[in-house]
Amino acid sequence: MGHWDIFLSPYKQAVDELKIKLKGMRSQFGITGTTSPIEFVTGRVKPLASIYDKAREKGILFEPSQKLATELQDIAGLRIMCQFVDDIATVANLIRQRNDLRVIEEKDYITHNKPSGYRSYHMIVEYPVETIHGKIDVLAEIQIRTLAMNFWASIEHSLNYKYKGVFPEEIKNRLQNAAEAAFKLDEEMSSIRSEIQEAQVYFTENKEASNPTIRTTTEDKERE
Repeated sequence: MGHWDIFLSPYKQAVDELKIKLKGMRSQFGITGTTSPIEFVTGRVKPLASIYDKAREKGILFEPSQKLATELQDIAGLRIMCQFVDDIATVANLIRQRNDLRVIEEKDYITHNKPSGYRSYHMIVEYPVETIHGKIDVLAEIQIRTLAMNFWASIEHSLNYKYKGVFPEEIKNRLQNAAEAAFKLDEEMSSIRSEIQEAQVYFTENKEASNPTIRTTTEDKERE
């Protein structure tokens, strides 16, 4: 296990650093008073069990190696959630413009969704991690999707684990129908985007002013 800890350490560092930087992008929009295309960011390092399954699928030895690092491009994974479909292209462009990473591959599963109905935008990036032994270039996968796409993908992932990738025909058809319904929801929300964003701004600006508990608590603390 010690060898795996050493091998995965740069990936954990890459995920931690990229999460901070991507969340920082979201904060910068708020500071400038503009609506952020990023709703929230999550990240993880692929568990050993998943690395084992992927290595077997690709015919690679399950051991820390440069070949494993090259072939498994999603050991470090980050997910950026957006409210609207149009935000995905905006976020992807922001990532392309960054100088602290290099985009080496992009896969558009939104315009060209998978047969299962899966939709998401994937970017494989090369990110330099500074360690006590020097710089290590780590591959990471950034998935950009809407909340509706993420909900569908989470359900599909659980079912895929249960059925080992071989879905009963009825389940497969229902998943495809659900994927189309989720995308239809995204399209409907995009059509009233301006109204939604105006309502969100109004809510944010007025929620504290209309909550006397917040003001009272603040005043009590000042007296203390």
